[in-house]
Amino acid sequence: MSLLVEWRNGHSNLLNSKICLFSLPGVGNIGKAAIDALNSTNESIELARLHHTALPPLATLDEDGLLSPPHLSVKAIQFGEGEYLLTITGTSQPLEPNNQGYMAREILELLKQNNVAELIVLAGMVDEAARKEIFIVPSSSSYRVDLESRGANVRRDEPSSGAIGMAALLSSLGPVYDINSACAIATTIGASGDITASQNLLKSIDKWFGLKLLIPNDANEKLIDKLKQISPSNKEDLVSEITQTHDAFYM
Repeated sequence: MSLLVEWRNGHSNLLNSKICLFSLPGVGNIGKAAIDALNSTNESIELARLHHTALPPLATLDEDGLLSPPHLSVKAIQFGEGEYLLTITGTSQPLEPNNQGYMAREILELLKQNNVAELIVLAGMVDEAARKEIFIVPSSSSYRVDLESRGANVRRDEPSSGAIGMAALLSSLGPVYDINSACAIATTIGASGDITASQNLLKSIDKWFGLKLLIPNDANEKLIDKLKQISPSNKEDLVSEITQTHDAFYM
């Protein structure tokens, strides 16, 4: 395996968490900003960092001002008595499709080993400005029935062109690892950070899964800060280069 799990803060497991939210930078950075704001407002605990040889070799300063190798961060948020919500996010993903597949499968194997039952990927989808919708697309018929019973806005006809990227693999490969996986999508106008979509995506997830997480009134401000931190600034648009010949949207 190329995935190295660095356990943090004295932890050695995923606290028996049953549900995990995942996102990477993508369309409008909706999912990434939402998870970052959720972690911040709910005082999350970092359980582990996931290092992989396929991640772009860019070391950055972490929250403690220390030089950190490229990684995805696994954090936990307590939402009930002894119940924890996992979040996984990072600033990048492997650029080559085969490496995206390897890393996605290794993350799913880690979740399976720790008995995580549900994996929800948060993402954005480009649409006309007048359309403001939040919906979810599961990867198995049984999970679709379950989500519909919870009152989730489940779609069967979108995204019509499909999706690519590591997050797309994670949201669709879950059943192979006996994990209920789905992609929760917010429509957005495109490249600019859509704070309203991120906020509405958080509220929908919280409602559908009965998490009762802290989504305070100042979450908009936190989302703005996060979007500013992760927005590109005159950097080479590698995602556009990868996807220029594809009709599917990148997650």
